[in-house]
Amino acid sequence: MVWVRSEYAGELAVVSAWLAALIPWNVTYSTAEGIGGVLYIRFVFAEFVYFSDLEIDGRSFEFLSIRRAVVQQTGEFVFLAYLMWVLGAVLIAAAVVLSIVYYFRETRVEAGPIDPVRAMGALLCGSGLVLVVANYLIVTRGIPGVPIPIGTLLILVLGGMLLTADRVTEPETEPS
Repeated sequence: MVWVRSEYAGELAVVSAWLAALIPWNVTYSTAEGIGGVLYIRFVFAEFVYFSDLEIDGRSFEFLSIRRAVVQQTGEFVFLAYLMWVLGAVLIAAAVVLSIVYYFRETRVEAGPIDPVRAMGALLCGSGLVLVVANYLIVTRGIPGVPIPIGTLLILVLGGMLLTADRVTEPETEPS
């Protein structure tokens, strides 16, 4: 079953990369003694943490870049999950770069040796699988609560749709 027709596959590839970069790949709510409720919203390149019963520097939330979030977890049991997150972010960053080039140089990219739609699908599926591992490690390595990997699943679905897109090209006709 084909979900995407050939004439729309390129547009879906570009939009998919940006969706993958902008949606949260993980949302986790947990409670911790002395802290209260903590809501983690992990985007591909940043993490938003909201504390329901605690203030840090007069704020009940913290916004961390991916780099700062990883540094903060250095030496912690959950550090490997954060490294997997970085790997997923690198793959999505590559997809975003490909989407920009594809958007502005569509004809040139389409004429290249690699199908850009399939390449985008592979990047998104790869990042989705790495983020599945990161979700698993978050659960098993000590961040309490239950992660909701909606974004991770969406990234996998978009990647799968791009990998299975109908990429039949029209046969070129010879000039008369």
